[in-house]
Amino acid sequence: MSKTIVMHLVSHASGELVEMLARNAIIQLDGVEVKRRLWKMVRRLNQIPEILSALASSPGYVLHSISHSDVREALETGCRLLNIPCQFALEPLIGQLAAYSGAAIQFHNSSRDTFDEDYYRRVEAMKYTLAHDDGIGSDDLEGADVILVGVSRTTKTPTCMYLASRGIKAANVPLVAGAPTPSGLLRAKEPLIVGLTINPAHLAMVRAARLKKLNDDANTVYADLDCLRKEVLEARRLFVRCGWPVIDTSQRAIEQTASMIIDMLRKRAGEDT
Repeated sequence: MSKTIVMHLVSHASGELVEMLARNAIIQLDGVEVKRRLWKMVRRLNQIPEILSALASSPGYVLHSISHSDVREALETGCRLLNIPCQFALEPLIGQLAAYSGAAIQFHNSSRDTFDEDYYRRVEAMKYTLAHDDGIGSDDLEGADVILVGVSRTTKTPTCMYLASRGIKAANVPLVAGAPTPSGLLRAKEPLIVGLTINPAHLAMVRAARLKKLNDDANTVYADLDCLRKEVLEARRLFVRCGWPVIDTSQRAIEQTASMIIDMLRKRAGEDT
């Protein structure tokens, strides 16, 4: 049985180098098929949030040829926080050549990006979102523009990444069956809080696929339909008690969910002015 992996190829130029390396590496592996996504001409920092949003939505292996130090650092830091493997295409070759020749390694120091207000807003939003993913930093959420709440696998993280790529500081807080609602979430007054729900049958399929990917056959409760019905119902009851708007993500793309949230934020801003 073949295994399918996703490869995200990020290039500062046409992408020929990373495509060639990926293609020649994959054919050496038995029973592996690959789905490739290529980003070309990645030379500016403000391109990174969109890439990280796509990586959060569809995790895989990242191979890049970015030498600009600030752009490379932003990509590799984002991948590290998302727990996604990220490889610079010319390593370890450059290091070995440097050791052999005695020459110093000197990458470009700046991408010479245009540092405008929109750029800083997107970068700060991505930093905030990465620092408040999956319940991290849930004791203090007042700095968020929006907080997404829901049970596991309701697309909270990829939706937050998409919103961050648009300059929106988005945090997400998971609801765990049998665990109390995080107090920091209940204390948050300024952010828009949105509950994400999902059809239990659809959620069961998503979680079963997740367990299969992790080779976890023991955790039967995680994808049990009866347990999920109770879990989703309890989450909905919390949303109603707190008066939070609810979005059903069962048949919605991440972009659609994010668009609805952006509309909510705009309406809220209009009501405040």
